[in-house]
Amino acid sequence: MFHQEFFQSLTLPDLDHISHYISTASTPMLMSITAVAIATTYYLATRPKAVLPTCDLRMQSVEVPGEDMARRSLLQNGDVFMTHMYDDVRTVYELFCRGARISNNGPCLGSRKPKQPYEWISYSEVKERTEILGSAFLHKGHSKTTDPYIGIFSKNRPEWTMSELACYTYSLVVVTLYDTLGTEAIGHAIDKASISTIICDVAEKVNLVLGCVRDREHSVKTIVLMETPAADLVNRCQEAGILILSLQEMEAIGKANHQQPLPPQPDDLAVICFTSGTTGDPKGAMLTHENIVSNCSAFIRVTECNAQTTSEDVVLSFLPLAHMFERVVEAVMLVHGGRIGYQQGDIHQLSDDLNVLKPTVFPVVPRILNRMYDKINGQANTFLKRWVLHFAYRRKEAQLMKGIIRRDTLWDWLIFKKVQDSLGGRVRLILTGAAPVSPCILTFFRIAMSCQVYEGYGQTECTAGCTMSTPGDWSAGHVGAPLPCNMVKLVDVPDMNYLAVNGEGEVCVKGSNVFKGYLKNPEKTAETIDADGWVHTGDIGKWLPNGTLQIVDRKKHIFKLAQGEYIAPEKIENVYAMSEAVAQVFVHGDSLQAYLVAVVVPNSDSLSGWAKTTLGLEGSYQELCGKAEVKAAILDDMQRLGKERGLKSFEQVKAIYISTQMFTIENGLLTPTLKAKRNEMRKHFRPQIEEMYAGIKM
Repeated sequence: MFHQEFFQSLTLPDLDHISHYISTASTPMLMSITAVAIATTYYLATRPKAVLPTCDLRMQSVEVPGEDMARRSLLQNGDVFMTHMYDDVRTVYELFCRGARISNNGPCLGSRKPKQPYEWISYSEVKERTEILGSAFLHKGHSKTTDPYIGIFSKNRPEWTMSELACYTYSLVVVTLYDTLGTEAIGHAIDKASISTIICDVAEKVNLVLGCVRDREHSVKTIVLMETPAADLVNRCQEAGILILSLQEMEAIGKANHQQPLPPQPDDLAVICFTSGTTGDPKGAMLTHENIVSNCSAFIRVTECNAQTTSEDVVLSFLPLAHMFERVVEAVMLVHGGRIGYQQGDIHQLSDDLNVLKPTVFPVVPRILNRMYDKINGQANTFLKRWVLHFAYRRKEAQLMKGIIRRDTLWDWLIFKKVQDSLGGRVRLILTGAAPVSPCILTFFRIAMSCQVYEGYGQTECTAGCTMSTPGDWSAGHVGAPLPCNMVKLVDVPDMNYLAVNGEGEVCVKGSNVFKGYLKNPEKTAETIDADGWVHTGDIGKWLPNGTLQIVDRKKHIFKLAQGEYIAPEKIENVYAMSEAVAQVFVHGDSLQAYLVAVVVPNSDSLSGWAKTTLGLEGSYQELCGKAEVKAAILDDMQRLGKERGLKSFEQVKAIYISTQMFTIENGLLTPTLKAKRNEMRKHFRPQIEEMYAGIKM
């Protein structure tokens, strides 16, 4: 009676197909029955489907017997930490080889010049060039046992990744350098690792290296510049006892002295990643191939049923490759034969790169999501626009809470398509990490982007991530369950009244992704990894009833007020940052004072609309920041949020100073991972802090 082949083939709207089968029915009644059957089948085939959870969302982790209430992922194979996803991938070298094989020599690394399309280097060409460059390293005296460290000092570009892969091909170790560390810190890293060869992208980086080693003994023998060095630069390098070669010259050496790959073992070192830190010299975290592969494999395991990357996927590389978050994401792309397109080099051209590349995978840090969120909401500057945005948001939020993710609704077409197009229009997977993201912003982007958005939590000492939100769980306000490569436990912090028996305490991590310690720094290693192999993160966590982890505080920066109350400023700052009027906030207090004060940078995208709605005031950003009533209203809003979020009275600030200068890496107030340099901030704002305390009436 009914046409079975039609029912089997019907997966997308096809009006001609439908019309044909209805018209072939022999009687009006049969036409009606056929039409009903087709309509029913069409609905079943095209109705929105919920994302399938990878585990029971009601309990996403389980307690590990005999491990002090530690919890592990339900996706973990018993109590055995996951080390690899694929039997033929135990090292990053094998990871790339697998991607080259399954990509069928497809495009691998891409770059572009202004107003030009992306140009791609194939997997086979990348493999060939990495062997050539690696052979040149060996010819220069590097080996696994003798002088294994190669420094890479460059912005994201194909040569960065090829230099990294060249090291892995011959069991050498990458040492990451980045200019935001500062000259003194770069010199410290060079000395600590005794780096003899450094690869730089531009002449300015070479000059920074020369500034680090000038007029003293140093280990640097060779600098490889990705472009042709000028004659005066060659002369300055010679004066410092350094040979400088172009990358082309280095590859010529490799071609003339080609050697077969000398692949590493899983427990061999792969990376020395110097962490920026908020105080003191940077520490070189030692990460093995197993650390990296296990972290990548755990991510793949969590997402394999819903968002696993394939050779059809493409990612835009713009987050710093010197940090492990970006490196792990790109490794996940490479193992599946995907493509990596690099930004032009200027963050202000990011939008143009996104529109040209049209990525499907988008790793991002909260700071960028915050700016996008503020811009979108800033455009809803009338009552009608705000009402429509809110109404559309609620309609799609209802579907999201049922696990349904789609971008073909009326609300997508009317409102959210512009948001989706701003990232190229094809993004299907977003991963945010490196810092906390506001729950409301996370939910907003899950709705607006209509794609899977995951939040991860971790640190370099755990390679990158140690927890991640589970597919199908679109609730916010937590960082998910432990990854299958590690387990997590909470340890008592009695000074702050956090106790493990109450499901609260310092977050500690143990697993195959945990680093081997800090390079030539046993004291700091012992402070971070205990005798049982647990990394102590310094973050305070809380287990939620469904087995997910919530980060609620920070241990390292606690201090006492005059009456003896313990203060965790980052917890307070996270609450105050939820104010629509606030972009950044720095909370200060010390044991000589009874109250807290804060430096606040108002939100330049939303202050105008907020001031008009709240106070009926208009003016430029600078004018509004200078008005006493605006300052008072911002303080009132912060205290309101503090009260709503359960801050105690002594945790509420009593005075604020309005600054129009953002805290940035460039002005020395943020680390390269966008954490506050609290000591630097105290020094920078010392006059304003003293003035605030002088003005507080006891």
